[in-house]
Amino acid sequence: MALGLLQKLQLSQQLIMTPQLQQAIRLLQLSRVELLETVQQELLENPFLEESYEEAPVAVEEQRPSPEEDADAYTREAARNADWEDYLGEFASTSRQSSQREQESLEEGATFEARYAAKPTLEGHLHWQLRLSRLTEKQMGIGEAIIGNLSSSGYLQAEIGEIADLAQASPEEVEEVLQQIQRFDPVGVAARTPCECLLVQLAVLRYDRDPVLVSLVSEHLEDLEAKRYKSILRKFKLSLEDLKEYLDIIQNLDPMPGASFGEGETTYISPDVFVYPLDDEFIIALNEEGLPQLQLSSLYEDSLQVVKDADKEYLQERMRSASWLIKSLYQRQRTLYKVMESIVKYQRDFFLFGVSHLKPLILKDIADDISMHESTVSRITSNKYAATPHGIFEMKFFFNSSLSLADGSEVGSESVKAQMKKYIAEEDPKEPLSDERIGEMLKDDLKVNIARRTVAKYRTVLNIPSSSKRRAFF
Repeated sequence: MALGLLQKLQLSQQLIMTPQLQQAIRLLQLSRVELLETVQQELLENPFLEESYEEAPVAVEEQRPSPEEDADAYTREAARNADWEDYLGEFASTSRQSSQREQESLEEGATFEARYAAKPTLEGHLHWQLRLSRLTEKQMGIGEAIIGNLSSSGYLQAEIGEIADLAQASPEEVEEVLQQIQRFDPVGVAARTPCECLLVQLAVLRYDRDPVLVSLVSEHLEDLEAKRYKSILRKFKLSLEDLKEYLDIIQNLDPMPGASFGEGETTYISPDVFVYPLDDEFIIALNEEGLPQLQLSSLYEDSLQVVKDADKEYLQERMRSASWLIKSLYQRQRTLYKVMESIVKYQRDFFLFGVSHLKPLILKDIADDISMHESTVSRITSNKYAATPHGIFEMKFFFNSSLSLADGSEVGSESVKAQMKKYIAEEDPKEPLSDERIGEMLKDDLKVNIARRTVAKYRTVLNIPSSSKRRAFF
């Protein structure tokens, strides 16, 4: 059989995600903060985008032409109200906001960095104390090596021999400096074990003169954590009142002295949607505060007519990109509103009575109701929050699995978790409820068929310890 080269024409269909479609999908799953950053970045990069300051912005559909229309129509329409002074105020090296600040006071016009001091770090805090201490140059070097090998919680992560080699000192000299650093603020920092950390704090507080307290910390921390008090009472011949006094002292100690310096900045949640009750209905309002109202800029009206063809093609492509972004943002807000509206319809009892009336709900239910794909619903509910009459909840919270009731109906798992939290909050600390007992109470009150292992799983998800660890002996 002879081999040869042949030319062949064949028609085929392929699903290709264009960059514009990828951008629209990405905008769906962005959180509110990420969306604001993305819009501000696009305002800086695309000269055909500008912020509209009109009180009643024109609908996005009216701003966006059909694909068949020429891009020049955009600029001709936008150039009628071109304001070069406003444009330069947005895109010049000194923005309009900067010019306004010139009229403000010096304090109000200061930069963010000038008005807010940086949060101190554990390493910087210890270096500051090290420089104020009466140590020799060699001891300073040892101290810097010790501080440089601390974890975020304040524990020493290197061996004494390693620090000695690093600082070119003897292990005895390292140990001497280490003991001084352990008494810096916070007390107990640079400890090698939790036991050593607590013992240093006891020594600074002068509680180390009590041998029972020292023995409890050095030998029985695990017993205290597991609440195995009977063996401790027998060993030290203590009463419950005496042991309680010792426990109060130990619980006031800090096992992670450096953790307060390692804490991140507080994250504040800004709801994407507000749901307000009005008579027997609920009003849904999107949170558009701080989100710029975009419009096409009139900057290049004259430029499109005088530039070369290559440059004109580039400008037209940037204009189409700006138009697509405006359309994508409108579609995102519209989808968010429709999804929240459907959630309110399905979870009406929740908005009326609270978490205990949350019904089972899956993404497919919402997708079928608003005639969209499940992946679209999943993306638009990711990293989004809704302010409801009962608090702020992540939109994913309204989707939960179901448990069967005795009458054949179903109840949402979040309702069961909320009831479990209520039971445990009202229990007797000396006689905590077991998982089996909680299951029986759920069966009596909610008529729900739930196994003990399911109760244990929900309790673990809620970060609630077992009944043995919740028991209070005092």
